[in-house]
Amino acid sequence: MEENEHRIDPVDRWIIDPLNRFISNSTTSGIVLFSSAALALILSNSPWSDEFQQIWKHKVSIGYDAYIISKDLHHWINDGLMSLFFFVVGLELKREIIAGELSDLKKAALPIAAAIGGMLVPALIYLLFNRSGDTADGWGIPMATDIAFALGVLYLLGDKVPLSLKIFLTVLAIADDIGAVLVIAFFYTSDINVISLFTGAAFMAVLIVANVIGVRSTLFYGIVGIAGLWLAFIMSGVHATIAGVLAAFTIPARVKVSANYYSQKLEQLLVLFKSAEVNTLPTVSKEQFKILSKIENFSEQALTPLQRLEHTMHPFVAFLIMPIFALSNAGVELSSNFLTQIQSPVSLGIFFGLLAGKVIGVVGVVYLMLRLRWAVLPQGVNMLHIWGTGFVAAIGFTMSLFISGLAFRQEEYAVQAKLGVLAASITASVIGYCIIRIANKKNVG
Repeated sequence: MEENEHRIDPVDRWIIDPLNRFISNSTTSGIVLFSSAALALILSNSPWSDEFQQIWKHKVSIGYDAYIISKDLHHWINDGLMSLFFFVVGLELKREIIAGELSDLKKAALPIAAAIGGMLVPALIYLLFNRSGDTADGWGIPMATDIAFALGVLYLLGDKVPLSLKIFLTVLAIADDIGAVLVIAFFYTSDINVISLFTGAAFMAVLIVANVIGVRSTLFYGIVGIAGLWLAFIMSGVHATIAGVLAAFTIPARVKVSANYYSQKLEQLLVLFKSAEVNTLPTVSKEQFKILSKIENFSEQALTPLQRLEHTMHPFVAFLIMPIFALSNAGVELSSNFLTQIQSPVSLGIFFGLLAGKVIGVVGVVYLMLRLRWAVLPQGVNMLHIWGTGFVAAIGFTMSLFISGLAFRQEEYAVQAKLGVLAASITASVIGYCIIRIANKKNVG
């Protein structure tokens, strides 16, 4: 092999390759997210607490003349960056519905039903602690499951976890995401500005028509989705994150060239490339460049814009947006009345709503469907696995913190909600990990 036939530069060996391995590891996004939350807690209880909290209160404005939107950094993260998070959630939902685990309702029935149980029971338990008043608005907080953390716990257990259990939890968490999006859209939306809402609907119609007539430019969908749909939703009163989900559902999910045609064309182009004139200089020849451009073009057409966007944006969301969100939202100052706060109806409702409600809802529904013979357990999964999954599904974190920011404007309740979410999520992850580990040994035995 010639020296320059496959060159590995120092930047590849020391930076790019290790970074790619880090990003592709299934557990690292959860670790980064947890580390960001831990850092927020540490800084919030350090001598630099005031400076740390002040960062998120800086005003940022966009627009011109009379058309200016001015909000603090914390709001831009929750309304802006998190819209991109929900955009990726929407891409994942559409892919799963079209060609994934949600495409076969018969197979998906058990985890979907478990997800519904895991949303209703936590809300009811929360309302037992907070039956009336402003605190009752937090009933949606314990309904959510953090898919990144939940799957991260399973992947920490390695290959001993049945693949069918990972699929079960994935479908459960995705169905839970759909529920969370609907709850935000219908119950955590402020006063509606009809004109802005109709403007948003017009931009949505443009995106749908573009999909139907075959527009595949991700730049087009980005400009119309952000400059049009997202801004209209911000001014309409409907939470801007819903714009992210709606925009994602308009992204084309079909290939332009079939797999067979792509294979045939690629073989022809490779033959031409091998016979093309070779440039003795470091650059490729004009003939090679032309062939490589055609290969690149056909490769792009063989991928769906939906999958291409999801693959491109997932690391950006997992390793930048979500950690920033955790850093700006998970910080809680543990004052001298910490014990009083953790024992408040809000904290207790969220803690037991997540920790008990999720488990009762998930396991209860699964048990009921098995007894009625409406479903069977996935292959390799036992009931102890389901108990463990119930606890893992109780890791609310990102979605729960997000909904708590929508539910409570009072700082006192917001702090109590954060304490409940963090305490329940940490406890649930430890218990879920231990139970599934025992269940794996039971399967082996």
